[in-house]
Amino acid sequence: MTTLLICEMFPPKTGGSSRWFWEIYRRLPREGFVIAAGENAGQTEFDRTHDLRVVRIPLTFSTWGVGNLTGFRNYWRSLNRLRQLVGIERVESVHCGRCLPEGLLAWMIKQRLRIPYACYAHGEELNTTSTSRELSWLTRRVLRGSEFIIANSRNTERILRDKWGLSTNRIRLLYPGVDTKRFVPAVRNPAVRADLRWGERPVVLTVGRLQKRKGQDQMILALHAIRTAIPDVLYALVGDGEEREPLRQLVEKEGLGQHVQFMGGTDDELLVNCYQQCDLFVLPNREINKDIEGFGMVLLEAQACGKPVVAGNSGGTAETMRSPETGRIVSCYGPNELAAVLIELLKDPDLRAQMGTEARKWVVGHFDWSFLTREAEELFQGAPTDREDD
Repeated sequence: MTTLLICEMFPPKTGGSSRWFWEIYRRLPREGFVIAAGENAGQTEFDRTHDLRVVRIPLTFSTWGVGNLTGFRNYWRSLNRLRQLVGIERVESVHCGRCLPEGLLAWMIKQRLRIPYACYAHGEELNTTSTSRELSWLTRRVLRGSEFIIANSRNTERILRDKWGLSTNRIRLLYPGVDTKRFVPAVRNPAVRADLRWGERPVVLTVGRLQKRKGQDQMILALHAIRTAIPDVLYALVGDGEEREPLRQLVEKEGLGQHVQFMGGTDDELLVNCYQQCDLFVLPNREINKDIEGFGMVLLEAQACGKPVVAGNSGGTAETMRSPETGRIVSCYGPNELAAVLIELLKDPDLRAQMGTEARKWVVGHFDWSFLTREAEELFQGAPTDREDD
């Protein structure tokens, strides 16, 4: 049996969801899966590095709706490519990276070819589509027509149940994970820290897209209190995004240029170095206009490297840690509580070391990809539940 994964978020596109799909499907039997991945500028070079059955099609839509000419053309173009692929590969089931646009494409295929599909849900996209009457209607059609929905966290499961009316027996939980053989602890290395331009300063690290829900602005504001207690503290941000310039302007306005380092996007080797050599990891996420952090794979990566973590009390981030043994959950709708917790941890190296040791054990025991891939295989092979609607 051949299963088609339709997934706009796939490497070389970066991000937690892209890594999730890559890590799971590259570990599954090659003969059982073909991947319709979104187009990306670096796809040709990347696709030379693996032996997965990947076909690139246009999946990045300017609008997810179908009520205008642009949206209709987007779906029609991609649908034709997918129908050809289904025939060539003799596809018998479909997995969708999200409800929209991938899930709607699968729903259309099902109406014509009667091929069943399952759909992933990440949390943030469910809240976003709920703000539009058209997108809400389309999402409901996708959810009701699916064999089952794969939720990335208990929080997403709750959203599906409480806000979208799905019964519990139609939802499957599958956590994202981490490569615990690549993300590993390392001793403090003066040469590596010098290359990172960190020196001996205490470093708080955030990895993630520069966007409002990630809360980097609150961490910047928290530096006023933190630098009073720890004068040479440095906040390093790995990632890029639409908030880059507003964050730079905030740093300049607050006079914090000596305490903030924008590192931009990095390769995987440098990323691991950042996790290993930082003193503390923070993801100060909060909900912005219903946009939430669905899970937070970066929190797993930091813990795998033996670092304690701090995250906002929004979305699914609490499920990545065992609080307070490996991390802390705080309100990040303002800088004060965040600053207090970071000052406490930065001043207590013994506590950080103990939390880091427990963090590594926690992640290895619960979130290693080898373990999660076995869960995925069992999930995909399991019997489907009754659907609400076709």
